[in-house]
Amino acid sequence: MFETTGRGARVRRIRRSVAPLRVRPFARLASTYTVNETGDSIAVVALAVLVYDATQSALATTALFVATKFLPAFTAPALTARLDQLDLRKVLPALYLAEAGVFALLAVLAESFSLPAVLGLGVVDGTIALTGRALSRSAAAVVLSEHGLLREGNGIINVGFAVASVGGAALGGFLVAQVGVSTALLFDAGSFLIAALLIAGARGLPRGEADPEPFWQRLRGGLGHAGRDARIRLLLGGQGIALICFTLVLPVEVVYAKETLGTGDAGYGILLAAWGAGIVVGSALYLTIARRSLVLALLGSTGAVGLAYVGMAAVDELWAACALSVLGGAGNGVQWVSVVTALQENTPADLQARVTGLLESLAAAAPGVGFVIGGALASIFSPPVTFAVAGAGVLALTAFGSVVVLRQRAASTPTVAR
Repeated sequence: MFETTGRGARVRRIRRSVAPLRVRPFARLASTYTVNETGDSIAVVALAVLVYDATQSALATTALFVATKFLPAFTAPALTARLDQLDLRKVLPALYLAEAGVFALLAVLAESFSLPAVLGLGVVDGTIALTGRALSRSAAAVVLSEHGLLREGNGIINVGFAVASVGGAALGGFLVAQVGVSTALLFDAGSFLIAALLIAGARGLPRGEADPEPFWQRLRGGLGHAGRDARIRLLLGGQGIALICFTLVLPVEVVYAKETLGTGDAGYGILLAAWGAGIVVGSALYLTIARRSLVLALLGSTGAVGLAYVGMAAVDELWAACALSVLGGAGNGVQWVSVVTALQENTPADLQARVTGLLESLAAAAPGVGFVIGGALASIFSPPVTFAVAGAGVLALTAFGSVVVLRQRAASTPTVAR
């Protein structure tokens, strides 16, 4: 009897985990979101190779990061505020078609290189990509919240995101090596054409508002809500600090692998693969943890990344660093989707795109700060010190978040009269 009951409970959990796929048009939104992330991951590799091979300049590749990641963080919120009140059946396909066009132009530039043109198109694509992700996330949140399946749906999107992030970079490297940068960028353009076709036939997308507001008014409305709501303000501010700490180590990982761990290129690749494997594991674990407590998922996963960084600062063998990378990657795989879900659960439906867009832009801008601080720490001290500072910052943030949650729960507990 116990075994039968346990099996039935597992079946019910599995059915609920995949239930969002039966809610129209979530399956298409999740698919195009994954295609978007895969295309971005391919582009990161292809464009980095294109710019460096053509210029042999580290400064030029840094400019590419600024153009594709940092600057769009400031342009995308305005575009999102303009488009989120329109018919998404038309807006999302148009965005994906625009990205396909950008990558087709970049493929041409791969044969007749112009750095200013590549950087300009990078800003355009980065802005479109952030806007598309924000609109897709918000549409998914609106349709799933009506069915009480937001956490399950975000879990599905998160698995797709993890696979796309890891697999897209690997696919980008393979395509560049086998068929060249220009063909890889054309492949990328084709993937966005497929995304446009998928979402164009979707039914049930938000149809937009009958009387659109001026987008500056809508942008101020989203920013104002984020500033007034203490929960949204805490989530966005905390995630901004977390992302800076998370990305402190990225510029020095290769130095850490070769100098601290004493390994070569293959060992560096294994270290990165271990983190990626952890992300996939964490993405699979998210739903199990979030069903019990989203707060536990958020704080526990953030703390796991901090512990991994502190541990990596203390070890000097590849196997130990890889084991800690799996732990950190698993935390990474749970942390982001937990923040997204918490933000969506505390945001009204009409503000979903604008608030989610702020989070996406924050995720694009914060690494720039982290890279600069991390590079400076490694230059002045060493890579292990950079890992230690990053880990200590993450753990301090986790402790602060825990205190805030405990105080909120104590304040909401009714006093018993004696």
